[in-house]
Amino acid sequence: MADGGLTAGVIGLGSMGLGAALSLARAGLPTLGLDLRAEAMEALASAGGTPCRDPAGLAARADVVFVYVVNASQTESVLFGDGGAVAAARPGTVFVLCATMAPLDAQSLCERLAAAGMLAIDAPVSGGAARAEAGQISMMAAGPQAAFDRAAPALEAIAETVFRLGEQPGAGARMKVINQLLAGVHIAAAAEALVLAASWGMDLAEVHRVIQSCAGNSWMFANRGAHVVEGDYAPRSAVDIFVKDLGLVTEAAAASGAPVPLSDTALSLFREASQQGLGRLDDAAVALLLAQRAGVTLPGAQAVEGDAE
Repeated sequence: MADGGLTAGVIGLGSMGLGAALSLARAGLPTLGLDLRAEAMEALASAGGTPCRDPAGLAARADVVFVYVVNASQTESVLFGDGGAVAAARPGTVFVLCATMAPLDAQSLCERLAAAGMLAIDAPVSGGAARAEAGQISMMAAGPQAAFDRAAPALEAIAETVFRLGEQPGAGARMKVINQLLAGVHIAAAAEALVLAASWGMDLAEVHRVIQSCAGNSWMFANRGAHVVEGDYAPRSAVDIFVKDLGLVTEAAAASGAPVPLSDTALSLFREASQQGLGRLDDAAVALLLAQRAGVTLPGAQAVEGDAE
């Protein structure tokens, strides 16, 4: 069981943040949480956590604060905006920044936290909602040793693996950009493969089963391919998330001069899918866009079209 003397807070109870909060509570840590959605706050309360009204109220009571909002702008707002967490936090509070953001943004936010007397960890995460709820995410983390020492019980509760990438903030964000490049391209490739199979009249469940034992498999083909086969586009990670994340990839690559033609193509597909009204669906819904182009019908497509009308 984790050290009950440490109080943890989670700002942003989306699919990953709620999983982290539930894992913290399950490990025996007093857990505070904040989200705009009432159902997320209710889920936290049901697990023994304590809902908070604003970032300041949460930070005033927490020793470690995980920030699981969408991007750098939202992170800056909950930390330094009106009613923000930093002004109310005690010196030495650890802030763990888990949003996917540009490396320069992660570096800047961590430096501002340090200047305010806080400890900061640049720590984007990966693994999906199910692994988050099980306390089995991977964390790509950079920050001072003192921050890791202070936050250790909380990190152990939410993560199966914490990859220590040094003390310089921005290193975690850079690794997450690489991860999102691969994740986005692999989702697009899985969608492309399954639509091609559907155009040939192949049994998609059989294709999915066979390829998982072959060299062409990827984690995304196994995971998101199942969503396509089952026609299940309930959002675990949405199309719009990869519009944002692949946008970060291509912007960072352009700044460094590295060519990313596959990322560019994948981004164009996710953008078009979003423009077609699929943005809030599971990111596997990029397959529906390709299926429409191919003139084939995938499982669950009619239900999605009905919801869009």
